[in-house]
Amino acid sequence: MSPDHAGTAAPSDATALADAVRHGAMGAEALMQASIARAQSDPYGSICHLDDALGLDRARQFDRQIAEGGSQVPTMPFAGVPFLAKDLGNPAGGLPICAGSQAIRKRIGTAKKDSVLFQRFRNAGLLPFGVTTTPEFGLALTSEPPNGPVVRNPWNSEYSAGGSSGGAAAAVASGIVALAHASDAAGSTRVPAACCGLVGLKPSRGLVPDGPDFGNHLMGLSGELVIARSVRDVRSALVAVHGHTMGPAGELNLSGVPVRGMRIAIVDTGLSDIGPEQAHAVKSLAPLVTDLDHELVEADISTLDRLARASQAVVSTILSASLASALDSLEITDDEVSTIAAAVADVGRSLSASAVFSAYLDLARIAQGCWKLFENIDAIIMPVLAGPPPRVGAMSAQSDNASALWNQMAEIAPRASLANVSGIPALSLPRGLDSKGLPLSAQLIGPIGADLLLLDLAQHIEAREPWRFPASIAGEQ
Repeated sequence: MSPDHAGTAAPSDATALADAVRHGAMGAEALMQASIARAQSDPYGSICHLDDALGLDRARQFDRQIAEGGSQVPTMPFAGVPFLAKDLGNPAGGLPICAGSQAIRKRIGTAKKDSVLFQRFRNAGLLPFGVTTTPEFGLALTSEPPNGPVVRNPWNSEYSAGGSSGGAAAAVASGIVALAHASDAAGSTRVPAACCGLVGLKPSRGLVPDGPDFGNHLMGLSGELVIARSVRDVRSALVAVHGHTMGPAGELNLSGVPVRGMRIAIVDTGLSDIGPEQAHAVKSLAPLVTDLDHELVEADISTLDRLARASQAVVSTILSASLASALDSLEITDDEVSTIAAAVADVGRSLSASAVFSAYLDLARIAQGCWKLFENIDAIIMPVLAGPPPRVGAMSAQSDNASALWNQMAEIAPRASLANVSGIPALSLPRGLDSKGLPLSAQLIGPIGADLLLLDLAQHIEAREPWRFPASIAGEQ
């Protein structure tokens, strides 16, 4: 389907809003008021916690900073732009981050200070004022925590906005904000971005800070950044927060990349069946890739799929062990969480230390396998989703079958876990709408450290075939 399908054209993004604030065309307070008003009437369940007073106070402070000639404002890529934290991952000071769990909320409450990541978001000019909905402990590719709200897709409310960053994606697609915090441990940024026709990057391991608490580190599986409407917003966010991570994964730095002459493979299959419209969305990029002076090459699909299948086992082991550890450390009992969370935690408790170490060793081997996979290829383009976005209610929290949970996630988003286990960057990109008016997407992956390469390629695609959204951004002029 053509990427310029029906929907409201979005001439703006967070970068454009920041320019308006910086040059006096719009105040940060007026922009925040517009976002708050949109959030208060949100029909999609995007936000699980809204703090109007906090947002307005931060916006007024920002306007005073501009009025006083603040020297840092001109260098802020998102000067005065409203922002939402995800209810899972690195915390934002003044906001409760509870992983969709009432048990966590009772024990932890409001974050006292920003994580390093949110310090950098704030330094880039972003103003957090609320928290987006996630599934409980991130254990689904839909976002329906036991105590609500249920996140619905702004393109069609019978469908989910995905998970676990589903609230973030719905908030951006419906225009509450222009971009929002997201995290990805098994496709949790890319799947919601694909469901809602947005841009989402799982950055390379070691590129974005995850401290000082490392609560969502997950042995290196998770990568955090944003979901946005434009490639340039994602790129600016990555540049603003990357580097000096002071973590266990070593240090990566961004550097310039070629914009011509790349070797690109297009893979329109999955580990199982891929819907014809999803396959076409990927294949339709072939003429555009060659028109941009890149070379189409063949990928070793058997190796790609072998690494992807091995990644699924690693993800299920590490996430199960992590959940068991988190619940036990906080003395959270099974009757305080959903049936599926209790089942996953029980699996985690049953794992031996040698089994967890074996999974971590497999992670290292898969990462090395991806280095070899990309020896003669610069990027691979493939599907994010096997079919349309899952329907609301497609993933049940009442199931007690942990294995079935991981299998269902793999069926919805084939190969998603490969990027998390190997540490490579992975980018979800809109590709128009299907015959039912639901978003289509493509996923770009490359070797570790190739984040800018993927973003530059995506920016050329975006310029040639711009996409649309179901609503304008709150406060957009």
